[in-house]
Amino acid sequence: MGPIACLLSAVGFGVMAVFAKLAYDDGVAVDALLLVRFGLAAAVLVTIAALTGRFRGLGPRAIVTGLLMGGVGYVAQAGLYFVALTRIDASQVALLFCTYPLLVMVMSVATRRERASRRRGAALVMALTGVALVLGGAASGSFGLVGSACAFGSAVVYTGYILVGDRVVATDPLAFAALVCTGAFGTLLGWSALHGPPDLGFAARGWLWLVLIALVSTVAAIILFFIGLAHVGPTVTSLLSIVEPVVTVGGAALVFGESLSPLQAVGGALVLGTVALVQWPARTTSPGTNEPWTPPVAGVTVDV
Repeated sequence: MGPIACLLSAVGFGVMAVFAKLAYDDGVAVDALLLVRFGLAAAVLVTIAALTGRFRGLGPRAIVTGLLMGGVGYVAQAGLYFVALTRIDASQVALLFCTYPLLVMVMSVATRRERASRRRGAALVMALTGVALVLGGAASGSFGLVGSACAFGSAVVYTGYILVGDRVVATDPLAFAALVCTGAFGTLLGWSALHGPPDLGFAARGWLWLVLIALVSTVAAIILFFIGLAHVGPTVTSLLSIVEPVVTVGGAALVFGESLSPLQAVGGALVLGTVALVQWPARTTSPGTNEPWTPPVAGVTVDV
């Protein structure tokens, strides 16, 4: 169930960039998109969680962590991601954002969750080369320094989001997703109170894309993400998330006619291939035996 949940979550997140671009075309601004997205998602998740008794037994640590992950981490990640989409192509955003599994690996090594290896070091160099090709091979007028920086910054924030989420134990995925979205909505409400409410006078069709973003790319995708993280841990979750940029690039090509230059395509292939190489679980033998052994992975333990 864990791998399937990860794949479905990646598909849900992958189509979000396409929905967002379509929403922008119908006059939706970034602040309105974020507020409506998390407001709708929080309302749906909190209602379901309350009616099914999912909040029972949640400890103070889980509640505070969920609210902070949403109110700080998820708002920052989503804000950077959607700003990037207003400045560069969705395919470039996807390829830059998908470097986060490599960042997860680096931070896991730095925090001694995993061991460093020559294979992973070489793969990291390959990935950085791939990112450079994606940026350097951008067609005239399609490269934006601010947009690229926002896309990569979103990946950095998401790395911390995954590593923190992996440390939350014994939490129901639905309840935790409700807390994350509620925290995000609370932060955005506070921002609106200070800086003025967003303009909601966009085209009626814009609401269709916002509802799809809220239900498909937020409610369903987040629940499936936490279910997958609970069952297979951060490493395999990151591996299976490779599907996300593939879905985004394919969707952007079909809907908007976006395409990558040959140099960018090579860079994208390097990034995706390197992520798979780095994150694929290594099989070794335990000392004194011939049995396969995989190092234990810290993960969320959830009964679903």
